[in-house]
Amino acid sequence: MERSEILKKLNEIFIDVMDLDDDFELNEDMSADDIEEWDSLSHIQLMKGIEETFGIKFTAKEVLDWEDIHDCVDSIEAKL
Repeated sequence: MERSEILKKLNEIFIDVMDLDDDFELNEDMSADDIEEWDSLSHIQLMKGIEETFGIKFTAKEVLDWEDIHDCVDSIEAKL
């Protein structure tokens, strides 16, 4: 799966979990600091949505090592 495809699916997950506007556009440089709705509860819901959408599982260490969306996409890409 191409990075752009992963990012597109992630964008859909973010819109759904955080109830963002449909025109929200996620990019790889974004982090939790850039998205007001991204808090600890939504983070757990995001991980669940990502794991279900892509059919993968993450360890706590992997998730804690993420600094931005780029790191998240790298982790997803490595598991596909």
